Amino acid sequence: MRRVPQSIALAGLLTFSGHVSLGAQQATAPPANRRITVADHLEWEDVGDPQLSPDGRQVAFTRRSVDKVNDKWDTAIWVMNADGSRQRSVIAGTSPRWSPDGSKLLFIATGQPTGMQLWVRFMDGDAGTTQLTRLTEAPTEPEWSPDGSQIAFRMNVPTRETWNIALPAQPKGAKWTESPRIVQRLNYRSDRIGFTDDGYQHLFVMSAEGGQARAVTNGNWNHSAARWTPDSKALLFSSLRTADSEGAWRETEIYRADVSTGTIVGLTSRKGPDSNPIASPDGRLIAYTGYDSTDATWKDANIYLMNADGTNARALNAALDRAPQGMMWALDGSGVYYNVENEGYRNLYFTSLAGQTRQVTTGKQVLSVTDVDRMGNMVGIQSTELQPNDVVRFNVRTPSAVTRLTHVNDDVLAGKQLGRTEEVWLTSVDGFRVQGWIVKPPDFDPAKKYPLMLEIHGGPHAMYNGGFNLARQDHVANGYVLLYTNPRGSTGYGSAFGNAIKNAYPGKDFDDLMASVDTVINRGYVDSKRLYVFGCSGGGVLTSWIVGHTNRFAAASANCPVIDWLSFVGTTDGASWYRNFAQLPWVDPSEHLRRSPLMYVGNVKTPTMLMTGVQDLRTPMPQTEEFYSALKMMKVPTAMIRFNEEWHGTSSKPSNWMRTQLYMRSWFDKWPSSPATSSAGTGMKSGVTP
Repeated sequence: MRRVPQSIALAGLLTFSGHVSLGAQQATAPPANRRITVADHLEWEDVGDPQLSPDGRQVAFTRRSVDKVNDKWDTAIWVMNADGSRQRSVIAGTSPRWSPDGSKLLFIATGQPTGMQLWVRFMDGDAGTTQLTRLTEAPTEPEWSPDGSQIAFRMNVPTRETWNIALPAQPKGAKWTESPRIVQRLNYRSDRIGFTDDGYQHLFVMSAEGGQARAVTNGNWNHSAARWTPDSKALLFSSLRTADSEGAWRETEIYRADVSTGTIVGLTSRKGPDSNPIASPDGRLIAYTGYDSTDATWKDANIYLMNADGTNARALNAALDRAPQGMMWALDGSGVYYNVENEGYRNLYFTSLAGQTRQVTTGKQVLSVTDVDRMGNMVGIQSTELQPNDVVRFNVRTPSAVTRLTHVNDDVLAGKQLGRTEEVWLTSVDGFRVQGWIVKPPDFDPAKKYPLMLEIHGGPHAMYNGGFNLARQDHVANGYVLLYTNPRGSTGYGSAFGNAIKNAYPGKDFDDLMASVDTVINRGYVDSKRLYVFGCSGGGVLTSWIVGHTNRFAAASANCPVIDWLSFVGTTDGASWYRNFAQLPWVDPSEHLRRSPLMYVGNVKTPTMLMTGVQDLRTPMPQTEEFYSALKMMKVPTAMIRFNEEWHGTSSKPSNWMRTQLYMRSWFDKWPSSPATSSAGTGMKSGVTP
């Protein structure tokens, strides 16, 4: 196994030289009834992508752990028997996929000449490993053809814009500056990637024995990952292969490509996003997800069904009003299985060809089923309130009999006292029912008064859930009560709830958050002078909005925020945010100004820290800098923490995850009471109104 449990004491205090002390290893034995600390993150592991072998006897999955020396996460492929026995590490890599006969395991790992390559591991007695590709670009989403003879994958094909300008000849020995990048695409960069205008994502196939990969798609369009048709002759995928595709918003179609001829046929042609096609086992039908074009900021997709040639398209589960995830055909072709996020949890659902939908698994869990075999055995990842992610297995005939196959963090949690989580529902303005969770410290005493942290999710279209969360456990282990909620705009509650913030974000979601805080305060165990608020991305937006609309919080941490919609919509990594306002800003900027937290900075009294990654392209650093300068001008206590080697967010590096936790609590500890403790309820609502 991976390690011997150890005690590492990490402690950190923010000093105004900007230093956080990360402590040192302790040789003493750990005391009984210990609590979670940031040091536990260094020992933490995660599992993902479980795949059943064709005979159902084995499960391949990924297991991720911290490389403490190089400050990164390492991922390896593990294999175990279907009952969880004989777990062993096979090789470093990702995306394990069994060959149809079960004799080989396809995966992605570092190879020659450089970067990521496709490999196979022979799973018979030979157990050899062979590199299949020697590509100059990284392959992604590999998939075996059903007959096992070919492998499909997706890969970037470089195309860089050049202009033929007549520069004079360089003098001998001259070292002129490198040519500039010429940008002409609407969407030309992406967070965690960088510039994306140097190529298009295309589909390739190659022999399962290795050799030259051959492009199946062409043209100046991006293409989704592909799924094979059962006869191994064609690939199904989504794209928008039209002349005006660059400016289209939430518009894709389903296509079929013949792998031998390269002929590409469009199967759908409506306005709206059609994607995730998957052929039925007999090849007669194609299931996919989509919805009709709408200007709603959120719409839950439906499952659609059409004939293999694209005819007779019809909605299959329109009444559900929840977005399907990870769709899989039942192997008898009777319908499709898929995961559904609903009211803070995730479970497996099934819809028959007749459109009858039923929930297969139940319970307050976060379950993501990833594979099913011909016997109806399913594997997936499950988390609950006190159980981190682990691989589980069950049969569709007895879905309540779930077997937990891995226990990758049991050693970290052994002997630890965990905070318990209580689910709450409340009624906010306009009668909206809002769900949240209260995480309480270990040894919680309802007769005591605790400081409260309000955590706000990003998106804004996203869903917090009732699964295990190490960061929250670390906070409550330090004596805080922590509240997190799904205000209007969140997913998992239907299209109307998600779209309730259209042209009004931030807005009444603020009222939802304040109502949730009032609900916890009214229970009697929260010190109303010691309220704190934080969030990243969309949570940073709302945190910045909150401090401009109430002084009830003692301190805030607005992480990776948007504070100025006028500048944001043209500098984020994509043009879609222009669509989230009734008018373009050069036509009428009033809505952009009205919804910008910057416009209310004159109201801010709350000490507000800002934390953002220096490489962030989603909510770029200038948003943070602009708010920081405004707060300083208004003499509001503030600090700007610029995280190195981070894109959007501040926690992808193990050391930065710990710093995020420690800096935030250090900031909160500095401010033991709110600047206006008499401000109650939703607080002040006045401010600059453009």
